[in-house]
Amino acid sequence: MALKAILFDLDNTLVDFMSMKRDSVRAAAEAMVEKGLKADVDELEKKLFDFYLEYGIESNDAFLKFLETEFGKIDHRVLAAAVVAYIAARDTKDYTYPGVRKTILEIRKMGYKTGLVSDGPRLKVWMRLVKSGLDDLFDTVVTYDDTCKRKPSPEPFLKACEELGVKPEECIFVGDWPERDIEGAKNVGMKTCWVEYGKNPQINQQSDYIILSIKQIIEVLA
Repeated sequence: MALKAILFDLDNTLVDFMSMKRDSVRAAAEAMVEKGLKADVDELEKKLFDFYLEYGIESNDAFLKFLETEFGKIDHRVLAAAVVAYIAARDTKDYTYPGVRKTILEIRKMGYKTGLVSDGPRLKVWMRLVKSGLDDLFDTVVTYDDTCKRKPSPEPFLKACEELGVKPEECIFVGDWPERDIEGAKNVGMKTCWVEYGKNPQINQQSDYIILSIKQIIEVLA
C-alpha cells in the first residue's frame, strides 16, 4: 500500500531535547551555587539531572522537590535563581536538528501529509514547536493530553491516523525510541524509521529503516 503520511516524534528526533535539558540543568546548578547553596556544581548538576529522569523529565516542580529531597528545605532565593537560569538557558539557543524544517517542507511538497506524535504535554510540545519554527509544518499534532496515553500505546498513533484520514499501513513513523516509537508504530501496522542521531543509546534492530540525519528521510521515501 502506498505511503500517504509521515509521522514524527518530536524530542530527540526533530529537537535535541536532551542537550537542551542538560544545558539548562547545568545553568540551574551554577545559579544555585552562586546564590549560596553548599554544593559542588558538577555533582549538583548530575544529581539534578538524574532526579529529573526519575521524577519526570517534563515536571514543573522538579527544582522544588529536588531541594526538598536533597537538602531537606527550600531556600526560595536559590529556587528562584535555578528556575530563572534554567529558562534563560533553555530559551537562548535553538536546539532544532539541522535541516529539519527544510526536510519537512520538502516532504509536504512531495504530496505527503505530515503529523507529530509526542508523549509531551500539549502546551510544552507547542512551545517547542513555536520556538523551533516548526509549528506550521504539521497537519496534525497529537500530544499526551489528546489521548492520555503514551507510546507504545496504539492510541496516540491511531489518533494521528484518524485526524489525517489515513490507515496505519499508509504511514511511516520516524522516531528515536525503539520501545516506544518503533515498536508502538509497528504494532499498529506502520512502517518505521529509527533516527540513529537521537540521544537514545539503545541499538535498534527492528526498524524498517535507519537514518543518520533527518535529511535522509527523503532517500527513504524515494
